[in-house]
Amino acid sequence: MKLNAPQLGKQLRDELGAVYVVSGDDPLLCGEACDLIRQACRNAGSEERQVFDVDRSFDWSQLYEASHSLSLFAQKRLLELRIPSGKPGDAGAKALLAYLEQPAEDTTLLISLPKLDGTTQRSKWAKTLIEHADSRFVQIWPIEPAQLPNWIRERLLAAGLQAGPEAIDLLCARVEGNLLAAAQEIEKLKLYCPQGQLTLETVQQVVADSARFDVFNLSDAMLQGQPEHALRMLHGLRGEGVEAPVILWAVSRELRALADMAQQHSRGIPLDKVFASQRPPVWDKRKPLLRAALQRHPAMAWERWLGDAQTVDEQIKGQAPGSPWDGLARILVEASGARLAL
Repeated sequence: MKLNAPQLGKQLRDELGAVYVVSGDDPLLCGEACDLIRQACRNAGSEERQVFDVDRSFDWSQLYEASHSLSLFAQKRLLELRIPSGKPGDAGAKALLAYLEQPAEDTTLLISLPKLDGTTQRSKWAKTLIEHADSRFVQIWPIEPAQLPNWIRERLLAAGLQAGPEAIDLLCARVEGNLLAAAQEIEKLKLYCPQGQLTLETVQQVVADSARFDVFNLSDAMLQGQPEHALRMLHGLRGEGVEAPVILWAVSRELRALADMAQQHSRGIPLDKVFASQRPPVWDKRKPLLRAALQRHPAMAWERWLGDAQTVDEQIKGQAPGSPWDGLARILVEASGARLAL
């Protein structure tokens, strides 16, 4: 059975399942989902907990032995399997399938996995974990940038804090992409706001800039037509020590695809067919981003920026004058649909 994070709390209040699988890449959201399951197990009388960290040398017979051994201290117990690679291997797949055939009595099994790609989800062991009647598969989705203000607002309210839009916007900017940092900063802000009112000035004084920037999010900011955001991310990546060739690779990859799609569209091919012709085909979630970007600029513009990216590559190699960082900034700003003083 598939559940999302909001559904998990209700399901745990209704009944405690035999097997829970928490899958996702955000450490805060995944950790909180696992904490809910652990608390439900404690409420149901589980006093014993065993944790197994799975690596290449893990002996899967330990799962069988733990689930079939009698507890000397508690009637109910919690077993945890942490599989950071998301790949249990052949032995692990067999062990998981065998466990699901006959889940241990008075035992809850909690399996922690990273986000599983489509190929992995179609494997027999993963499909069984997702679809088995005794299993609850909790998919943890990341918080999108557009969702972050509401998430922050709800988190503040849960902490007994109220904040205006400006304070929330600044807090979002300071912790963008790092929910763990956001949760930590909110806990810290509670100490500075005994009356429960969070002001813009307090956020400015207290909250560090904990934003975590990512090269793929940088490309998305360009596609979304957000030049200021793209520049801030570029400066953040540079400040974190990310090398210019890595950023150029991500930007060039996007520009190359956009130039090809723009050329096809200029010949009268509908964008839906253009998206379907890509290898791999464009995901539905990315189609609105690409559609907006392609409608913002003609094909010749994408070709020009692809040429500019070649110049940036030469600057990185010392074969052309100028700063590659300035070149990257210029591409991002212009492709975002604006011209800013750099």
